[in-house]
Amino acid sequence: MIKALTIDATELIKTLITEKENLCLYGYPSEQWEVNLPAEEVPPELPEPALGINFARDGMQEKDWLSLVAVHSDAWLLAVAFYFGARFGFDKADRKRLFNMINDLPTIFEVVTGATKKQTKEKSSVSNHSSNKSKSNSKVRIHPFSCLAVPLNVNLSRF
Repeated sequence: MIKALTIDATELIKTLITEKENLCLYGYPSEQWEVNLPAEEVPPELPEPALGINFARDGMQEKDWLSLVAVHSDAWLLAVAFYFGARFGFDKADRKRLFNMINDLPTIFEVVTGATKKQTKEKSSVSNHSSNKSKSNSKVRIHPFSCLAVPLNVNLSRF
């Protein structure tokens, strides 16, 4: 999905020039992606990605639209990860481990908008600043949902 929203962004936008409604962006473990209609089964086997990404595109700046799709893609990947966690019977410790693995990665939104580079610079300047001071109580608070993207090829069976 990162590839679709960065390297292949022009190709992604071209695939949305269609009369089809309610298109979704799907990402696969092979790093391939596709734009397609949602699954017809109700309820679907897996959580579905954001519906209708082609509608929001009209009237939006390309950068803003890519960011919007990235945010929805992050939410979808998180839903898929915890769906598999539930299906495989993860207990509290397993869910926490999964969450921590997810949190160790940047979100798709952060990659698409370049926020990962900004965070790295901010963290290093904060750590340099705090190491120069006598270990004050000025801690950097990172929101627990700041890094939600999970690669679809994570082998969840090892939990």
